[in-house]
Amino acid sequence: MGGWVEFAFIKQTVPLLRLLEQYQITGLRRSGKDQWRGVCPLHGGEGRDAFHVNTARQLFHCFSCGAGGTVLDLVAALERCELPEAAQRLAARWNVPETHWSPSVVQPRQATVTEKREVLRPLGFRLRGVDERHPYLSSRGITAATAAAFGIGFYAGPGLLSRRLVIPIHDETGQLVAYCGRSLDGTEPRYKFPAGFAKSRVVFNLHRAVAAGSTTGIVVEGFFDTLKVHQAGFRSVVALMGAALYDRQEWLLAKHFQRLILMLDGDPAGRRASEAITAQLARHCPVRVIQLTANIQPDHLSARVIRQILSEEGGKP
Repeated sequence: MGGWVEFAFIKQTVPLLRLLEQYQITGLRRSGKDQWRGVCPLHGGEGRDAFHVNTARQLFHCFSCGAGGTVLDLVAALERCELPEAAQRLAARWNVPETHWSPSVVQPRQATVTEKREVLRPLGFRLRGVDERHPYLSSRGITAATAAAFGIGFYAGPGLLSRRLVIPIHDETGQLVAYCGRSLDGTEPRYKFPAGFAKSRVVFNLHRAVAAGSTTGIVVEGFFDTLKVHQAGFRSVVALMGAALYDRQEWLLAKHFQRLILMLDGDPAGRRASEAITAQLARHCPVRVIQLTANIQPDHLSARVIRQILSEEGGKP
């Protein structure tokens, strides 16, 4: 089934509270007959009662980040898609009858790497009281200076990322768009992103890498890989936050660098990803691939070894 679905029918049919439950957004407290309050699932920040839900009117609003609207707006924000696509997704999940669908007269346009897409909205807050000298950081070989430069540390305050190591994520212009929380006690998920954040739209540390002025970008998978390579003196390092390269990430890398070095994990997944990503990026610029020893990640390496490997591949500190 495809095409357009009636917005009004979706907004009347899909219960907002049940939709929140489907996204595993819990902790909302009843504050009136049709009112619920809690921490905002879109920005996960300060204000334990900032997020308001009115079940009678089927509306939500966050008095901290300003987000609000209907079930369509919620899905569009959480899944980073346009309203028509949000309506289609809800219609499919809630088995909306075909009588409320109409054929689309325009085929959806395929995204290309040259397309500049909407950027993520900057956060309207910053977490306070982040401990950048937490022992976990030194146990991973991260110096206090590096932690301070990246704003990474342990957060003991309230909210989605409480008692996790918080990692600020910026867009290419340096605007803070999200925090990721790393579990330190084995709690799952190991890395927690706020609801609605699409890491496929961001390249971690790109704003610092671009500011370094090098035409060669070094691409790794994870946050700690980035920290260790940066700490070794290579400032033009960025991370995909995973082992996949998405369209917008490809566009950003092609836009800002004339040459790329891939240094992904040495496990089977990392090697498969290196092959696939090389094919994607080679359409835009020369790509060199560093094959690490089996099951070795860049953050396992000493600064001396990182410098030796990258210098041999033409990386410039």
